[in-house]
Amino acid sequence: MVHSETEHDITVDQVETLLANMTLKEKVGQVNQKLYGWEVYRKTETGYELTEKFKEHVQQWDGIGVLYGLYRSDPWSAVNFENGIDEDGGAEVANMIQQYVKKHTRLGIPVLLSEECSHGHQGLNSTITPVNLGIGATWNPQLHEELMSAVAEEVRAKGAHLALVSTLDILRDPRWGRSEECFSEDPYLASRLTEAVLKGMQGPQSDFIPDGKMIAVLKHFAAQGNGTGGKNAAPASIGERELREIHLPPMIAAIQSGALACMAAYNEIDGIPCHANGYLLNHILREEFGFKGAVMADGCALDNLVALTQSREKAAALALENGVDISLWDDVYPTLEKAIEMDLVSEDKLNEAVRRVLTLKFKMGLFDAPYVKAEHLQNKEQARKINLESARQSIVLLKNEGILPLKKDMKKIAVIGPNADAIYNQLGDYTPFQREDSVISVLKGITTLAKEAEVAYEKGCGIRSGDLHGIEKAVQLAENSDVAIVVLGGSSARDFDAQFDLNGAVVNTTGEEEMDCGENVDVANLELGGLQLQLLQKVMETGTPTIVVLVQGRPHAIPWIAEHASAILSAWYPGQLGGQAIAEVLFGDINPSGRLPVSIPRSSMQLPAFYNYKEGGYKKDYFDMTGHALYPFGFGLSYTKFNYENLRVTNQTIPSHQLLAGEKFRITIDVTNTGKMDGFDVIQLYLKGKGSSITRRVKELKGFKKVWLSAGETKEVTFELGTEELQVFGSQNTYLLEQEWFGIEVGNPVTSMGADLNIS
Repeated sequence: MVHSETEHDITVDQVETLLANMTLKEKVGQVNQKLYGWEVYRKTETGYELTEKFKEHVQQWDGIGVLYGLYRSDPWSAVNFENGIDEDGGAEVANMIQQYVKKHTRLGIPVLLSEECSHGHQGLNSTITPVNLGIGATWNPQLHEELMSAVAEEVRAKGAHLALVSTLDILRDPRWGRSEECFSEDPYLASRLTEAVLKGMQGPQSDFIPDGKMIAVLKHFAAQGNGTGGKNAAPASIGERELREIHLPPMIAAIQSGALACMAAYNEIDGIPCHANGYLLNHILREEFGFKGAVMADGCALDNLVALTQSREKAAALALENGVDISLWDDVYPTLEKAIEMDLVSEDKLNEAVRRVLTLKFKMGLFDAPYVKAEHLQNKEQARKINLESARQSIVLLKNEGILPLKKDMKKIAVIGPNADAIYNQLGDYTPFQREDSVISVLKGITTLAKEAEVAYEKGCGIRSGDLHGIEKAVQLAENSDVAIVVLGGSSARDFDAQFDLNGAVVNTTGEEEMDCGENVDVANLELGGLQLQLLQKVMETGTPTIVVLVQGRPHAIPWIAEHASAILSAWYPGQLGGQAIAEVLFGDINPSGRLPVSIPRSSMQLPAFYNYKEGGYKKDYFDMTGHALYPFGFGLSYTKFNYENLRVTNQTIPSHQLLAGEKFRITIDVTNTGKMDGFDVIQLYLKGKGSSITRRVKELKGFKKVWLSAGETKEVTFELGTEELQVFGSQNTYLLEQEWFGIEVGNPVTSMGADLNIS
C-alpha cells in the first residue's frame, strides 16, 4: 500500500469531518471496548453466526469502537477447538462483523479488533513463542524484530488490527506472577527489545500501517513490575526519579519508534492509580514525551476507580480527564454520556479520545479496506524457523562441569521431572489450547535427537504437589541410566478448575492444578515448589551424572542446585519448539548463547537482587547472607571461550555542548573466540557514573552487541555513547548532561576491561 506525503493531512481532515458528524452516543460507543470477543459469534455445523448480544451492543451504541479477544482461546474464555474460530475461519468472522456494523449503523465506522499477543497470538493454531524473559535472554533485538514480524503477519491475516504486547514492565521483584511478561530487570535491554517489537509488528514509521502489519498496544504504563511485595497490581512505592530511570525508558524508545498505542497499568504510583494519573498520561507521556497515540485501559481497571469517586459517572470523568481513551470490559465508560450531561467532564475531552481511536482506524486503512482477504497466507515454515532460533538463543547455560555437551551414542538416557513432558508447562500464561503435535516437549526433543539411545521417562513429582509416589520410580530409572536429565521449574498453565476474575486473572488456585506463576499467581518463596528439590537430590544420590533443566516463568532461588549439580540450563518458557531447542543445546548441535536478563537470587529473603542498585556508603551484605545474587544479570556460559583485548577510546574527554550537538564517545574492543566451537558472544558495556548531583547506580547497561565468532576468529566491536545514554534526571528534576567523569566496563559480568571517560 503506497501513500503520498499529503495523506497525513487528508487523514486529519477525514477524522475531523467524521467527528463533527457524530452524535454523543456514537462517540461514547467508539471509546468503549465492553464485549468479550468470544461472546459475539457462535460456531455452527455449517460455519459461524453472529450472536444477539453482539447485535444488541451495536444497536445500543450505533457501532463498536474496539472489540477484544475475538479469537482468544483458554480456560477462562472456555474457547477450544470444538467451539472456537479455526485458522480458516478467522477472516470470515472478522468480515461478518465489519459487514454487519457497516450495514446496521448510521455512519458505518469499522471496528478495531484487538488480540492478546504477549508471546505469540492467544488464538487457536497460532505461533507460540518464548515468553518475554526468554526473549530478553536472547539479547538479540534483530531476531526479535523478525519474530514479531512473523506474529503480526499471522494475526493480521486472521483479521485483527491491535496486538496487545507486554514490553514496558521492568522486573524488579521476581515473586510477581507476571515476571514472565517482562523482558528484563534492566531498562536499556527492555528498550531495545521494545523497539524491535514496534519495528517488527508495525513496520517502518509512516502515516499508514503496511499490509501484513498491525498496531502494537504496549503494556503496561507504568511501573507495574515494581509492585510492593511482588504482588500483582500492588502499589509501586517509588519516587519520580526511580520511575524515570527504570520504568519510563522503554516507552521513550517506543515513541521514538512510532508507538501508536499503549495500555495503562493496574498499579498506583505514589497514591495515584495509573488510570487516573494525568501527570503520567497527559503531562509526561503526551506533553513531555510527545506521544500522539491512544491509551487503552486494562481489563476492568476503570471499575477500580469507583472506590475513589463513589460513582461510575465520576470514575468515567476522572479517567477521561486524565488521559484514558479506550475502556476494557468495565461498567464505567458506558456511563460517559451521562457524565457529560452531568457536566462532570467536557465533550471536548471525549472528542480527544474519539479522535485518537478514529486515527488508529484510518492508519490501519479500515475505511478504505475494512475486510481482510481470506486468501492471504502466512509463510508458516519461515515463522517456525524464526521461532525455533528464538528458543535456541533464549537458553542460558548457568553451570557446566564438563558434562555438556552430551554424546549421542549413550546407551540409556533418563529424562525425569514434572516439566519434561508437560507441553503447557513450557508455554506460559496467555496461551491458547494446543494440538498435541504442535508442541515439542523436552522428552520428545531428546528422543528425536538421540536416536541411537534408549530414552526413558519418569515424571517423578509435580510442580506443587506433595505426592511422593513417583519419586521411587524416577530414582530406579536414574540408577540404570548413563545420564539423568531432570527437568524442573514452574508452570503458568491455567486449569479449568481454577477460579477467574472478570479480567481473566486467576483469583485463587484449588490446590489440584500445578500453576505457580502467571497473572495473579504471586509467590512469597522463590524456591522450587512441591517435592522438586527432593526429587533431584534422590536422583543425584544414585551417582548417575545429572543435568538440571529449568523451565520457568521467573528466576527461582536454586542455591543447593547451583552448588551440587554438574550442569544447569535455564530455558524459561521456551515456546512450542522449546523441547527441540533444549535437546540441541544438550547435545551440542547448538552452542548456548543466552545471557541472563534478570538476576537469579539466592533467596526471597535477599530481595531486591537486581544488579543496578544505588551506589552509596551503606552495607551491601546481610549479617547472615551475602547481598549479591547467585547468578548476576548478563551472565551466561558457552561451550567455547571468549577473550577481550585492546580496549580503546577515540576521545576520552568531550565537552557537554558537543555531546548535545550529536558527538559521541566511541569505544572499541577486540573479541576472540579462543575455543574450539563456533558461537555467539554477547559483549556488554556498563557505565559507572561518578561526580553527579544525584546518587548513581553501581553500574548501568548502556550498550550490547551479540556477535557470531567462528573458532579462532577475532572481531572488532564498537560502541557509541551519546547524550541519550549519558544524561541523568538531575537534582533539579530535569534531564541534563552533567560535567562528570565516569568509568566503563566492556565484556561480561565475569571478564571485562575498563576505561575512564570525561564530560567537560
